[in-house]
Amino acid sequence: MNNKTKRLTIPLYLQILLGMVAGIVIGITALFIHAETAVSHWVTPWGQLFIRMLQLIAIPLIFVTLVKGVSGLKDISKFSKLGTKTLLIYLCFITISASFGIGAGLVAHPGDLVNKDIAAGLQETYHTVIAEKALAAEQVQEQGPLNFLNDIVPGNIIHAAGNNSNILQVIFFAILFAVALLLIPQEKAKPVIDLFDGLNDIILKMVDFIIRLAPIGVAALMAGLVTDFKGDGSIFSALGLYAATVAVAMFAIMFLFYPLMIRLFGGKIRVRDFLRAMYPVQLFAFTTSSSAVTLPVTMKATENELNVSKEVSSFVLPIGVTVNMDGTSCYQAIAILFIAQVLGIDLTLSQILTVLFMTILSSIGTPGIPGGTYVILAMVLTSVGIPAEGLALIIGIDRPLDMLRTAVNVTGDAAVACMIDQNDKKKLINTT
Repeated sequence: MNNKTKRLTIPLYLQILLGMVAGIVIGITALFIHAETAVSHWVTPWGQLFIRMLQLIAIPLIFVTLVKGVSGLKDISKFSKLGTKTLLIYLCFITISASFGIGAGLVAHPGDLVNKDIAAGLQETYHTVIAEKALAAEQVQEQGPLNFLNDIVPGNIIHAAGNNSNILQVIFFAILFAVALLLIPQEKAKPVIDLFDGLNDIILKMVDFIIRLAPIGVAALMAGLVTDFKGDGSIFSALGLYAATVAVAMFAIMFLFYPLMIRLFGGKIRVRDFLRAMYPVQLFAFTTSSSAVTLPVTMKATENELNVSKEVSSFVLPIGVTVNMDGTSCYQAIAILFIAQVLGIDLTLSQILTVLFMTILSSIGTPGIPGGTYVILAMVLTSVGIPAEGLALIIGIDRPLDMLRTAVNVTGDAAVACMIDQNDKKKLINTT
């Protein structure tokens, strides 16, 4: 009986897709029977509750994940050059990927396909938020060039942790805390590290609980979205272009950017051999949507197929699972721009740079598990003044995009491992 029950279990991504369909049906039905008010009062609040739960877990998740990730780099004391080199390359990859995402979002402008009257209605719905954002932009222009430091360093960490818009301050405190933890004697640090290991497991389990509610949340959000759009089909055209923009950007990173890096810095590794070795890893990552679960497969491929030393792969790849989120950073940049475009929020250059900076930092703290991006994306939206409810626009079609960005993430991890390994071997040959 138990085996039969397991076989009949519907995967979460299919549940979310069914929830999306159910929400569309509910919304269209409500429009036909003129029950929009009923949807607004009795259905939409469940979607808003799901969004609030994502926001609830954001601060604990980013803090615990960052502290655990940085404190886990204790081997840097032994491999200081390897550790520094690894982190710098990962940071460069994330920055390039996020910049690529912003460029793709600005060029494609998928949000412009939404009916202008509908977009104006959404803008009226969020007119308070948009007005506050415009006022904040004017205030920033009047402040000095170094005022951004006040937005990074918190005056009160408790106050900063109580507001998702202050996430940058929480990130600063988490990194400072983790670095200090690395520098104290190991016997004193161990109890704290063990505590954060346990907290990390608890937080990830809470994320799992919340993500399991996604089908209900998506159904409620989609029903409200359909009634808000009055059944207008332009949102689905916009979503199609949005998904295509994300897919094109992801494929460009996987099959243009990474091969270019291998050709330039991969030493004796041929691009063709790298791509051939990565196909099974990408397929596994695409299927599981988890960089962490794919890690053993990634290590096996890099060591056996690409001849990366075990010393390098066992150090570089596990760090990549926590730190290197190229696909996630690219996706988040496009998603934020798309939501802003649909809601009629015009982002200035300084605000786009803020999106870039926040996307880079937040993607580092994204857990390598299915659905972890929902939490981080809700946090980033809030931090740049875009209503987190905008997630309703994209969450229904996120599963295939999540699978694709995981494949990008693990490919980037392997590319960095190859580059570092070949560089070390070249130095060894030169010294001998």
